[in-house]
Amino acid sequence: MSYGEFAYIYDELMRDVDYEQWITFFKKKVTKFNKTKELRVLDIGCGTGEIAIRLAQAGYEVVGIDLSEDMLAVANHKAMEAGVKVEFYQQNMIDISGFDPFDVIVIFCDSLNYLNTSEDVQKTFKNTFQLLKEDGLFLFDVHSVYKMDSIFMDGPFVSVDDEVSFIWNCFNGENPHSVEHELSFFVKNEHNGDYTRFDEFHEQRTFPIETYQSWLEETGFTVQDIKADFTQSVQETSERILFTVKK
Repeated sequence: MSYGEFAYIYDELMRDVDYEQWITFFKKKVTKFNKTKELRVLDIGCGTGEIAIRLAQAGYEVVGIDLSEDMLAVANHKAMEAGVKVEFYQQNMIDISGFDPFDVIVIFCDSLNYLNTSEDVQKTFKNTFQLLKEDGLFLFDVHSVYKMDSIFMDGPFVSVDDEVSFIWNCFNGENPHSVEHELSFFVKNEHNGDYTRFDEFHEQRTFPIETYQSWLEETGFTVQDIKADFTQSVQETSERILFTVKK
């Protein structure tokens, strides 16, 4: 799935997202489970580089990969503006190759939910396992089953802004616990004040926590911790599930 034109307004739409939650989560887990100070980190599904750049600013050696060439173009520009070095590559998370081992691998911001088959998720876990050093950490988050089946179905979601407005409709997907996102964006032309419309279609799917845990253990990982929404144990109405696993 490629983000296309969406890449160039993504940060505007996500400006209220607290990316520091992921950075705090990362640092907490690294401190608890890994004593190495100089860490080599792979950010899978890095998007426009918000997390990768923050990790680089914190002193880590960071590599970011994403399927979208447009997202990576934005990420490269932002890293240059921030004055940090991040290596960005266009690769698919189900078929990563060509890298030396990493101390920590992350898949944040529900990027894993863009894989629509159990085979692709399991393949990604196996690739991640191979790319990690012994005792390396794998940190990732996914939407909960509750969020997929209930929260997304509360739409449509509408945002009206002078620069970018959107209408976001969600529908049940073909697979269990999956959602089809239909988004229409209206972006203001800074030269003449007219608005340009473009549409995006996205699909996401999640699986029960027990299924993820089983796949991870079958791959060879040891599940260290499963939390929800950054601050609490998993509840029936939790929306984001965060996994900490170790090779």
